[in-house]
Amino acid sequence: MRFPKPLLSAGVAAVTLGAFALSSVSAEAAVTPAAVVSALPAAKSGKAAPGGGTAKTLVLYDTTGAYGWMGEVYATQTANLSSHFGSWTAAPVGSYRAGDLNSYTAVIYVGSTYDEPIPAAFLTDVSATSKPVTWLYDNIWQLTSDPALAARLGFTSGGFDFADVAEVDYKQQKLTRDTVNKSGIMNLSISDPAKVTTLATAVRPDGTTFPWAVRSGNFTYVGEIPFAYVTHDDRYLAFADLLFDALGTTGAERHRGLVRIEDVGPDSDPAELKAVADYLSSQKVPFTVAVYPRYRDPKGVNNGGKAQDYTLLSKPKVVAALKYMQSKGGTLLMHGYTHQYGSIANPYDGVSANDFEFYAAHVDANDSVIYDGPVAGDSAAWATSRMVASGLVFAAAGLGTPTIFEFPHYAASAVDYQTVNSIFGKRYDRGLYFPGVLTGAKIDYAKQFGQFFPYTVRDVYGSVVVPENIGNVEPDAFNNHPARLPADLIGAAERNLVVRDGVASFFYHPYLGTDYLKQVVTGVKAEGYTFVPAATMLAG
Repeated sequence: MRFPKPLLSAGVAAVTLGAFALSSVSAEAAVTPAAVVSALPAAKSGKAAPGGGTAKTLVLYDTTGAYGWMGEVYATQTANLSSHFGSWTAAPVGSYRAGDLNSYTAVIYVGSTYDEPIPAAFLTDVSATSKPVTWLYDNIWQLTSDPALAARLGFTSGGFDFADVAEVDYKQQKLTRDTVNKSGIMNLSISDPAKVTTLATAVRPDGTTFPWAVRSGNFTYVGEIPFAYVTHDDRYLAFADLLFDALGTTGAERHRGLVRIEDVGPDSDPAELKAVADYLSSQKVPFTVAVYPRYRDPKGVNNGGKAQDYTLLSKPKVVAALKYMQSKGGTLLMHGYTHQYGSIANPYDGVSANDFEFYAAHVDANDSVIYDGPVAGDSAAWATSRMVASGLVFAAAGLGTPTIFEFPHYAASAVDYQTVNSIFGKRYDRGLYFPGVLTGAKIDYAKQFGQFFPYTVRDVYGSVVVPENIGNVEPDAFNNHPARLPADLIGAAERNLVVRDGVASFFYHPYLGTDYLKQVVTGVKAEGYTFVPAATMLAG
């Protein structure tokens, strides 16, 4: 049995707001030294994703109080999205000095701490600038306390609305919002409706509404942090799209589809692989195949108690099927080396494709997968050795060496992500991020968070990330995650149409046969998406 990939939320699942040939990386993929872009202390900067625009975005975040670390969490996610439009610099708002905004084309302030001490210089510069300003959630009252500015904007801070808002309407789409989020949404006091455009509305349980996001002139305000408790169909998509107006468009609107065939290894059924390739080829759908080249079952779970360990080199029929997939429009990526770790259950049974390889995890008494942190022995040298060993098997099998990497179960340490950046510079997955990545402080693995992307980004580790954003077909519930059927993926694709240049990218396990695959491909096409190779996303 193959266990499904654990789902990573794009938000933080904790505390009050809650929530997820090998070559050197090119100079373009490297993170820009902060000093090159900004003199702000404690700043970190990054370059644009391929095809990104010319925006230079300043991301400012809160740091004070018991939950000050969450400011960096949300700034990380903001910076990742901002890379789609250009370069970015992220820094604590408290480090802002008068005139810092002059070096950038736009600013995003992430207000995550109630009454964070905001420098007067920042409030003054925001009030005076004609550059795009995006303000999230808290501390809007510090800005609109200036009567002249409030009159110009046409609104002041109102009060937090704590209704169980489960829906945010944007571009005639009903986006979801998890009502576990009890932090409230700012309901502004609008004094001059003629000056304020409502961009998205929050819908209360009784059907009444209030603005979720508004714009007045160059100023955009979002009434909450859009990264907390995120799902595939979330109002997060509205924020991802609003950035096109704030940071500049990156070209004509388009909607591309992507499919990745998942968890293919030496133990795969060649007939299943060929059937998938034949169907996708018949539909002129290019695809990616995520391959781990070594199969391990150290406990003999699937072999009557006798351990198994073999590579693609001992499975010529599987290799032939992979070459057949390549001939039908498939591109192979490296999905780790063994897709499991050592001889332990991590978290299931130690079998390839079931377990994590680069991160430790266990299943708790409530049947939830708990992320524990880096595996024992984790280091850049250890991660490099696995990637090199994996590449050698691909090459020896005559399959070529993949140039894109995907972490098994979308989880790894910061060191592992940095290693992938130095070797590949490209990933095709959802990222796992940690406090400390932006600030340079010690990585806090107790507060990991995931993020999916609706378009190509270059994330805070420096790698270009091909997005996967609508999930996979999973007929059965597992680890407290509900089943997901083709209709769920197609519904997520429909909601993702709100994002200019948004994708509908999913992965699929070949052992499910082709019936579900046909439903998803047909449905995604019907929504207006055009399927493209992953390489297209890497080109911009």
